[in-house]
Amino acid sequence: MKNVLSPLLSAVLLLCVCPALAADSVASQTSVDTVWIIVAAALVFFMQAGFALLESGMSRAKNTVNVIMKNYADVCVGSLVFCLVGFGLMFGANPTGFWGTDHFLLNPDLEWDWSVVLFQAMFAATAATIASGTMAERTRFNAYLVAACVVMGFLYPVFGSWAWGSAFEGTGWLAELGFIDFAGSTVVHSLGAWVALAGALVVGPRIGRFDSEGRVHRIPGHNLSYVAMGGFILWFGWFGFNGGSTLGADVSIGLINLNTHLAACAGAAGALLACALGRKPILVEQVVNGSIGGLVSITAGCATMDPLFAVVTGLIAGLVVVYGSRLLLKMRVDDVVGAIPVHGFAGAWGTIAAGLFYAEDMLSIELVIVQCIGVLTCFLWAFVGSLIIYGLVNWVMPLRAEPLHEQRGLDITEHAELGYPEFTKGNAYNEKTLEVLER
Repeated sequence: MKNVLSPLLSAVLLLCVCPALAADSVASQTSVDTVWIIVAAALVFFMQAGFALLESGMSRAKNTVNVIMKNYADVCVGSLVFCLVGFGLMFGANPTGFWGTDHFLLNPDLEWDWSVVLFQAMFAATAATIASGTMAERTRFNAYLVAACVVMGFLYPVFGSWAWGSAFEGTGWLAELGFIDFAGSTVVHSLGAWVALAGALVVGPRIGRFDSEGRVHRIPGHNLSYVAMGGFILWFGWFGFNGGSTLGADVSIGLINLNTHLAACAGAAGALLACALGRKPILVEQVVNGSIGGLVSITAGCATMDPLFAVVTGLIAGLVVVYGSRLLLKMRVDDVVGAIPVHGFAGAWGTIAAGLFYAEDMLSIELVIVQCIGVLTCFLWAFVGSLIIYGLVNWVMPLRAEPLHEQRGLDITEHAELGYPEFTKGNAYNEKTLEVLER
């Protein structure tokens, strides 16, 4: 009798215990996933420090405070706008394929959703802050901040809804086509770059950047150490940017972050190669931008590409960044930090490469066509939309600083403080201006 009851009791115990163990396992995995997403969000947030260092370092000392304030303020104010409005437009229920219709005003369904809101707010801040570097040294702070809020609250989330669809119900029309952009080469970076291009055209070049005969005059930044540190911090944060886009802690993060690192290394190598081929000096800013271009390019295909092709993608991105910068100068577009070729051109190339080198369907013409549709759609939406936004903002409040303010530096006229106060010694104009503004 004992021999008969023992198996029966064991079976009953297993039936009772297994559901409890399974429930505990799911809860544990959710907790681990949440911890990883929060850590990744913190890494992406730290990228703002990288942008601040890189952009201020590539600007002149007299505009240091202004550049840093734009980076600091757009992530603060923009995050509020995105969480209250943008998240719903981007990830709310999307029955039409064009935009979300619910989950506004911080109203998620589950506790897990709070992690996604935080993580995506960091992405939105990245998209917005790209434009600040391009438009540096001649753009008024208040007007820039208003435009950045519109980008984070409307322009970015609507395209994001098309490409990534809903987190709750429905999907976007580009996602339905099979568009591949794992962590945002186009959704985040190219969109931010096309916004920057529109802004650069609206505000125009800095005084003295181009002369009447079409010659380009170099305006060097004030601190190349900041540039290098900013590049390293962005590289570090990118492991959270790409790795965190799994929205879960699993083994795929290893491949994603290896591809991320290799593409950045190859991007720097591509920039070095471009300088050597053109017999040009090897500049710190070009090599740093080359590595960032590699990071941007691999962001779309980091989860679906073999490491060898990540190297190819990054290497070509480094070349694209250097030659793209030269093209912009020929077109008389003044991009202070090189954000348009780094985030726009390299992002477009990386998005196409994600279809070209897709591991499960290499060299697929159909995938490449879909990728090109996504790239072109992003350009039209972001560039035309930004022209309208900047045009309206400029109509209400001038976007371009006055020539005298630009020549003296926006730190004084916009903020009544200086990044390097000792520079004011012996400068009667700066001392008098600060005295008046501080009253």
